[in-house]
Amino acid sequence: MSAEALLQQLEWTVLRRLDGLLQGDHKTLFRGSGLELADLREYQAHDDVRHIDWNVTARMQTPFVREHQEDREISAWFLLDLSGSMDFGSGDQTKREVMMRFVGVMAKLLMKRGNRIGALLLNPAEAEGFKHIPARMGRRHLLHVLHALETSPSHQAAHQTDLREWMARANGMLKRRATVFVVSDFMGDFNWASELSALGRRHDTVAARLFDAAEMDLPNGGLMLLQDSETAEQLLLDTANAKFRARYAKLTAEREEKLATCFTQAGVDALELSTGEDLAAALLRFSELRKRRVWRA
Repeated sequence: MSAEALLQQLEWTVLRRLDGLLQGDHKTLFRGSGLELADLREYQAHDDVRHIDWNVTARMQTPFVREHQEDREISAWFLLDLSGSMDFGSGDQTKREVMMRFVGVMAKLLMKRGNRIGALLLNPAEAEGFKHIPARMGRRHLLHVLHALETSPSHQAAHQTDLREWMARANGMLKRRATVFVVSDFMGDFNWASELSALGRRHDTVAARLFDAAEMDLPNGGLMLLQDSETAEQLLLDTANAKFRARYAKLTAEREEKLATCFTQAGVDALELSTGEDLAAALLRFSELRKRRVWRA
């Protein structure tokens, strides 16, 4: 499907559903981008308690909140992992295709709020391993980003994905506060945790984690020849062996726990995107998660 056709499909399906269910209010998907203090006023019941100015409150003996002027120059950045494992999918769509749909929807919502969007693609098939798309506005620019995702070549040769260097490059590149989506399956080593923490401290950062059900729960398919999409290592496995599947499930659970810990310690919200789940449902679930965190803050 071309970038234009995909965007039209998303506008008629996912975006319409989200607008109806969120009633046009996307504040739960995006934290406030305003940075410039505009005014102070007395606290009201619906206000976010995180905006209370405690110094003024102490002086006036009544709660006051800060009002911010929205900064239209704030950009939204998509860090997009296009390493070999992103072309895997056991069902109707691959992780790369889910990524394209996610970027299309989120970029449209962000541009409605006045944000420019840019991207930093991680792809070992590129000459330098990275592709930088500067932040701009407009439908034509979004189509350019989606086209880059669609046409970026898959890397067939053995390689080792370096998520740490990718995030480090983003940390060096993003000088001003931004909204950042790190979109990856986060396979491989966990040497990227400190760089993700640095992103989380400076920016409103979301880790959009892509996965396929077959990666989480090894099917009972008898003897299977499996190949690692990045290292090209091949293994002949007896998936009918109950002990082997139990061992695989244990290792998967340990990895999931470690991944969740990394996200929590980095101070970033995690959005789980499955190749087998409806995108709108995943975004609505994420919206509810952020809404509950606001009320608990």
